[in-house]
Amino acid sequence: MTKLVILDRDGVINEDSDAYVKSVDEWIPLSGSIDAIARLYQAGYTVVVATNQSGIGRGLFDLDDLEAMHTKLTGLLADAGAELGGIFYCPHGPDDGCGCRKPAPGLLNAIASEFELSLSGVPLIGDSLRDLQAGLAHHCNPILVRTGKGAKTEPRLVEQRDTELQHAQVFDDLSQVVDYLLATKETDKQ
Repeated sequence: MTKLVILDRDGVINEDSDAYVKSVDEWIPLSGSIDAIARLYQAGYTVVVATNQSGIGRGLFDLDDLEAMHTKLTGLLADAGAELGGIFYCPHGPDDGCGCRKPAPGLLNAIASEFELSLSGVPLIGDSLRDLQAGLAHHCNPILVRTGKGAKTEPRLVEQRDTELQHAQVFDDLSQVVDYLLATKETDKQ
């Protein structure tokens, strides 16, 4: 069975910007994030990215720019002995009414379809409520990191009454999440 982990991109893997990450030069990995993904991959996990990229819909950058950023990411992972199972993105703006922009579940629907599996219990790691809300329909395991917008998002988790998000796990960064996931995997083996 496929062991899957779903990651948001900006604020989880790379530095985020309120002005959007628009070019390969602005795409800067967070400390330890590439190594964290490599550790997951080497432990047998399939790691996929689900990311809103409304900068495309807003005309701030184009698909070639996005592809260059993702080529940089996959190159850094290859250098670390890892690869992604896929990158799923929404290019639409918040007013476009699409079904793929998180918190809508469209990106996760696509991931479930691509891998032909239920996402129930799959770790979904993000730095915003919309990242985690996207996984509610699939009963993903919501995990918030304090990097990116995560520190500002953390106090809002308690407001999520009657949802799985109220009890989301919170970690300082992706490396800490991976430490936890790998320790949990080892415990499950015993």
